[in-house]
Amino acid sequence: MLNEKKINIKQFMLANAIYIILLTLILIITCISPKFLSLRVFRDILMQSSVRILMALGCMFIIIAGSADLSGGRMLGLAAVVAGTLAQKTTYHLKFWPNLPEMPVIVPVLAAMTVGLLAGIANGIIVSKVKVPAFLATLGMQMILLGINSVYFSSPPNNSQPLGGYTESFGRLGTGSVFNIPYVLIIAAVCVLAVWLIQTKTLFGHELYIVGGNREAARVSGINVFRVEVLTFAIAGILYGLAGSLESARTGSATSNYGNAYELDAIASCIVGGCTISGGVGNVGGVLAGVIIFNVINYGLTFIGINPYLQYAVKGAIIIIAVAIDVRKYARAK
Repeated sequence: MLNEKKINIKQFMLANAIYIILLTLILIITCISPKFLSLRVFRDILMQSSVRILMALGCMFIIIAGSADLSGGRMLGLAAVVAGTLAQKTTYHLKFWPNLPEMPVIVPVLAAMTVGLLAGIANGIIVSKVKVPAFLATLGMQMILLGINSVYFSSPPNNSQPLGGYTESFGRLGTGSVFNIPYVLIIAAVCVLAVWLIQTKTLFGHELYIVGGNREAARVSGINVFRVEVLTFAIAGILYGLAGSLESARTGSATSNYGNAYELDAIASCIVGGCTISGGVGNVGGVLAGVIIFNVINYGLTFIGINPYLQYAVKGAIIIIAVAIDVRKYARAK
């Protein structure tokens, strides 16, 4: 009976390791600095997490499908620049499109999402139809997007100057709030709900896990694997594009360097959040916890005055622990 209880506790610890790590981090930082445990701090953490959540949600689709995406950060960067060039005031002295009237806030956001959608579809076709390994295909797409963004950003009259002069409505999208809840956080919450519904309540969501678990078995059972893979990359691209527009609005600027290495944080958040690198496993709650863990590290270690470079060491350790737990869970399942 005692051994059975020990096994149950061990299984519980393995199954909920991500939440235990998150609570432990918060507890340690709070013990060092009790002021950390405040509504203002958690609001700031959630605010900073909003864009990362969108990135991680898109990445989660791809990892569950058994694939990978290294182009997400550069997709966000191009989307941020495109949105920024369409969101400038007519009176701004370095207006990218001098003859363009002021656009409603929805225009730059939709343009950014379209950029992500097109790049995502391209990724899906290259990976699924052309059969280029996802790692190499998306690495190549990362370079293509960086090149396109750099050329676009350096065009006159901008000439590689950081974008600015955004309309009030676009700026408010990134920094405004309603009932003290930031708009970016509301948008992230809506996307979280939409992704959860897609994964749990639609045929595509069901097929996504089957394809990720066993691609050949999915094909034999009649699932259109090409459609699922392209749709997976397309949805991820839309989320990356939306994240890019919000990042541009939140910071009040954009450059061709935006989004650099964001995809690595997104992948790390997914793996720490329980997505299996072999595909077929993952859920929204775990990924959210993964994103918040890394933002608690970033914010919390700075809050208590620890050298920011140590954040990388802590992140690396957590990733290794998460993968080790994942391997053990997979071995136990087999």
